[in-house]
Amino acid sequence: MPATDLTEQANQLRSLARDFDALHACVRDVSYTPGTDALRRISPLLLKTQQLTATTLVRLGALDNSAYTSIAGSRASLERLSSVVVASSLAGQDLASALYANPYDGAPFPGYPADDASVRTARHAEAIPRITGHLADAAHHLVLSATGCHYVATGITRDLAAAREATATSQRAAGPALSDTQYDALKTFSAGTCRLYETRPGMIRVYTDDGARVSMATFRALTKRGFIDRNTSTSLFRGQKITVTAEGQQALARPRPPGTTATPAKAAPKPPTAQRARR
Repeated sequence: MPATDLTEQANQLRSLARDFDALHACVRDVSYTPGTDALRRISPLLLKTQQLTATTLVRLGALDNSAYTSIAGSRASLERLSSVVVASSLAGQDLASALYANPYDGAPFPGYPADDASVRTARHAEAIPRITGHLADAAHHLVLSATGCHYVATGITRDLAAAREATATSQRAAGPALSDTQYDALKTFSAGTCRLYETRPGMIRVYTDDGARVSMATFRALTKRGFIDRNTSTSLFRGQKITVTAEGQQALARPRPPGTTATPAKAAPKPPTAQRARR
């Protein structure tokens, strides 16, 4: 089954809202004469309401069976759309009640006198307020239906945008994958025996007890990504201890970059004797 296009679902709900608005205008402005004329004019409105209710159910089912349910905020939209089903159903009930309140001019049971003109006029006059009241209720429920569809469409658009932003933020935070050199350096730093020294003015190098060489470019790249930190409470002359941050530990916990193998350690010069003695 193809994946549901949520953007298209939002567009369809906006179209459904316009249909409810148009039907509301028709119900609000309907003109009728009690009797056969009222039946002829109100019946199409009832049928259209039932069609829109069915369409709303289809839209609700499509969203409920889509990936939208895994997006934060989707529950509120689904509940709102189910309330549209209620509102549109009530609009249909109101229109059906208007037809029930309509006076029909059929013949009475045998033995009863037929209505004369005055009785017919009185029945029509009595029915008009009831029919008008039901039509007003139907118009109100159709407005609620249109508003609900607009809210759900806006909610889908908003929730999708928020989900995309969250994904983009996560990707920005994760950054590009570690290179094999960076992974090896991070592994070396995790031992907790690495220090940063200034061997002479302007010359800063990383020294490790196991002799592994780590370039300053790699050190800076890992620092920029927040994977390592150094103890700046000591001077570079004495050596600043390098530690792996929580983010760095998470990077190490992930699988090694694909297609890479451990890089053999290259011997690095030991820090000056005087500096090593002070560590």
